[in-house]
Amino acid sequence: MIKIENVGVSKENKTILAAISVTLTEPRIGIIGSNGSGKSTFAKLLNGLERATTGAVFVNDAPIGKNNKTALGKVGFVFQNPDNQIVFPIVVEDLAFGLKKSGLSKQQIQSRITTYLEQFGLRHLLERRTHELSGGEKQLIALIGVLLMEPEIIVLDEPTTLLDLRNRSILLKLLAELPQKLIIVSHDLALMAEMDRLLWIENGNIHQDGSPEAVISAYRQFAESES
Repeated sequence: MIKIENVGVSKENKTILAAISVTLTEPRIGIIGSNGSGKSTFAKLLNGLERATTGAVFVNDAPIGKNNKTALGKVGFVFQNPDNQIVFPIVVEDLAFGLKKSGLSKQQIQSRITTYLEQFGLRHLLERRTHELSGGEKQLIALIGVLLMEPEIIVLDEPTTLLDLRNRSILLKLLAELPQKLIIVSHDLALMAEMDRLLWIENGNIHQDGSPEAVISAYRQFAESES
């Protein structure tokens, strides 16, 4: 469970998010909103990539704070651009990096990486150079890098934006099979329609919160009225 209590974010005297309070319990939660609405900032609050100016964020009743590794370790984050996550030249090296402080032996790390890659049919990428991967392969490797840490919750920022139709289908099938709670920020309304709950963030506030059908309908009407 993620609980957000009166959270605001301000930067350079500009309000990005304003006094948001919400509890997130559903298995699949989507976040939509206009560009610049604050939705990505909201998502990054959930694992400490952004800091609240006011209020607090709790994961299973543990506050996400500067030194709270327990809470932060429960929430993984997948960036919109996988190049922001993939830093080592070989896939296996990049995946191993996040596990170096896990207390696992080199053999255990190798075994976990191989198991995850085989589970998702990506064993053939183990020794590939990361810069040679396709956009879809990079996105999948970035997701697996998070899965290796075995978080309870995964936040994804625009996971389908850079993908072609085939890789989008592969990623969505993978996400559907994951046991973790997923919180997904996306403009992909077809994907958002599959969520259990949808938050529409606009101008730094939760404009609407409810079923995907109701929220998407209202959002479409808003977008049409603004065009």
